[in-house]
Amino acid sequence: MNTEKIKEMYLKYELEKEDVFKHQHYVILKLSAIEKISAYESIVIRYEVIKCEKNYAGVKAIAIKGNKVIETFGSALRGDTYKDGNTNSHYVLEMAEKRSFARATLKILGLYEIGVKSEDESEDFKKSNNQINK
Repeated sequence: MNTEKIKEMYLKYELEKEDVFKHQHYVILKLSAIEKISAYESIVIRYEVIKCEKNYAGVKAIAIKGNKVIETFGSALRGDTYKDGNTNSHYVLEMAEKRSFARATLKILGLYEIGVKSEDESEDFKKSNNQINK
C-alpha cells in the first residue's frame, strides 16, 4: 500500500471518512467514493451485458477518460450459500454493473497500483467484515 499516494487521493477527491475504510491489506472505497472520483475525473463509462441469467450476470465496462480507453468486467453469481457464489443479492445484473463500474474507474486511474480496491469487489471487503476503520 502506498500511503502517501493514498493520502493524496483522499485529499484530491475530497473523500470523507464514510467513503473509505481500511482492510488488512488494502484501502477500500465505498461506491460513494468511486462515484465522486469518476465525476471529478469526468470518466465516461459504457456497459455491455455479456450474460444475464437468473443467478449470474457478467457486464463489460468500457471507460473513457480523454484519449485513454480501458475495458474490464464485473460479474455476480448468486449461489445457494456464500460458498457457492460471490453475492447474496437477487439483483445479479445490478451487482455486476456496480462491480464493472468500480473496476473501470479504479483501473483507468491506476488506483489498483497503490493498493486501492472497491467494497463491491469481494464480500471480504465489506465494511461490516472489517474491524479497522479510517
